Amino acid sequence: MSTALCPECEADVRIPGDAVQNELIACPDCGAELELVSLNPLTLERAPEVEEDWGE
Repeated sequence: MSTALCPECEADVRIPGDAVQNELIACPDCGAELELVSLNPLTLERAPEVEEDWGE
């Protein structure tokens, strides 16, 4: 298991060995929903907010 830094609080976030790119992971310290955007190097970014399309 590896770790990456949370972009919100800079805590170490454990990344499972079977994680895949674009997987969503919650930060255990601040609770931010993060997206694994790169596997090499391990890079986390804040996950995009889901927006309603209002039937468009």
